[in-house]
Amino acid sequence: MTNRAFITGVSGPVLSDAERDFIRAERPWGFILFKRNIEAPAQVAALAEQLRKAAGQADAPILIDQEGGRVQRLGPPHWPVYPPGASFGALYDIDRNLGLTAARLSSRLIAADLIDLGITVDCLPLADVPVAGADAVIGNRAYGTEPDKVAAIARAVTDGLEQGGVLPVLKHVPGHGRATADSHFRLPTVDAAKSELERTDFAAFRPLANLPMAMTAHVVFSALDPAQPATTSATIIEQVIRGAIGFQGLLMSDDVSMNALAGSMAERAQAIVSAGCDIILHCNGNIDEMRAVAREAPELTGKALERANQALAARKQPEPLDRQAARAELDALMDRIGTA
Repeated sequence: MTNRAFITGVSGPVLSDAERDFIRAERPWGFILFKRNIEAPAQVAALAEQLRKAAGQADAPILIDQEGGRVQRLGPPHWPVYPPGASFGALYDIDRNLGLTAARLSSRLIAADLIDLGITVDCLPLADVPVAGADAVIGNRAYGTEPDKVAAIARAVTDGLEQGGVLPVLKHVPGHGRATADSHFRLPTVDAAKSELERTDFAAFRPLANLPMAMTAHVVFSALDPAQPATTSATIIEQVIRGAIGFQGLLMSDDVSMNALAGSMAERAQAIVSAGCDIILHCNGNIDEMRAVAREAPELTGKALERANQALAARKQPEPLDRQAARAELDALMDRIGTA
């Protein structure tokens, strides 16, 4: 069966008849879950099974944003709290190896939570490099403000996910750290010079260019394309993401329903595909919007299909994990920050 080039959310904790019919007819490549889809472990696992059954694909990718900190779709009472990215950066400043170990342990434990539920992709790590005066949408989700440090911690996070059998999605390429607005609500414009972007923002992504999947930023970089955000800019995708950064994996948009993008849902979807994204991401579970996106999503063929297949093939079997020992080690490492 040929899939269409989009990932979709659904509206609630169980699949509706309309959603089941939609999935069967429109054949999305994958699915993404949010807090509205999550009540308890058995229910989430059942929803994942329903999604794959409707898609007719036992290995259909199911995504989630499970970073830790304030971006954590799974949480108490059924799942533990995980540290925000900035905690790993703070520990890294005390001892580089301890910071990397904590980042890897946290994502390894997250992966174990996800695999239990049938979730196989985490929208993590971030390689955004925030600057003073930027909007707090990234904030303490970031690992630091130096590109080398950010890339090193992002790699450790990636290692933990992959050891747990979960695929990573690198975000938000080519960088959301300088944005002075939250792209969920309006379109940010970054006016930094190209040379400065290459030295900082893009530099954090280059060492991670071999990750299997990445998500674009809904951010205008006026020095590169003053008219279009990265998500819908053929110039930025070709010259920066595929070119200067060197990312050759599966490229998905950030959520097409975010207010940073202009036009109807169909026009946004068209612009995303035309710019060079392989996959359109639609998150909010609105069935009318889902249908509009599906109408504009092409069949997944050619280079995009090759990248999608390579991404799925990169997923490994989970390695053994003593969760209790790993959590105790992570907690002890986090205590080092307070002690310091």
